[in-house]
Amino acid sequence: MSAFQVNLNPLKEPLGFIKVLEWFASIFAFATCGGFKGKTEIQVSCPKLGNNKTVTATFGYPFRLNQASFHTPSDVSVCNVTWKNHVLIGDYSSSAQFYVTFAVFVFLYCIAALLLYVGYTNLYRESRKLPMIDFIVTLVATFLWLVSASAWAKALTDIKIATGHSIIKELEPCRNPQIQCQFISVTSMGSLNVSVIFGFLNMILWGGNAWFVYKETSLHNPSNMSASHSQGGVPPPSGI
Repeated sequence: MSAFQVNLNPLKEPLGFIKVLEWFASIFAFATCGGFKGKTEIQVSCPKLGNNKTVTATFGYPFRLNQASFHTPSDVSVCNVTWKNHVLIGDYSSSAQFYVTFAVFVFLYCIAALLLYVGYTNLYRESRKLPMIDFIVTLVATFLWLVSASAWAKALTDIKIATGHSIIKELEPCRNPQIQCQFISVTSMGSLNVSVIFGFLNMILWGGNAWFVYKETSLHNPSNMSASHSQGGVPPPSGI
């Protein structure tokens, strides 16, 4: 194996430059999703008991909403209801965790690929296996970005519904005619929208980079080799 030797020229080429963009995009993808914390608030009142309080449910990554219970100031009961026994509806952890975990793996792969491009440039370009492995990983990553981003986009839509006005209909205490529930607010999910955008942006980056990785493989090079042989010419057999 050749020694590690820094060569920054690949970073000036599409192969390395796009890999840097993929590295940054993967960071934004998992950071905007995995770091989210939010809450939804409803106002509960019951005229007969004279109660009028705000109850809050906090939620965040990995978005197991069915474990996000409501709480009240000082954890007191409101309208004779123990609100901590009531939770939001839905579990969207599978889509969220798949998306974030895949983005982290992509982040790590980009680091490894950049080290290979920059430190072992000759080894990469002289090898038949390494570019082919890189090409296959690129195709698989493009497909998985499409799958994970689509699944996360659908889950995010459901999360917005589950934490919005519809919770009034889902909460059992709010179906009691003696209890009045009014939706107040929910934390803005702008960062989660950004995470979806970066998911599809990553898909575009990886799909576009597939061509430049393909050009490094033996699937593309033989055509150039055969062309050079035909230009150089093979000496014809001597005549009799």
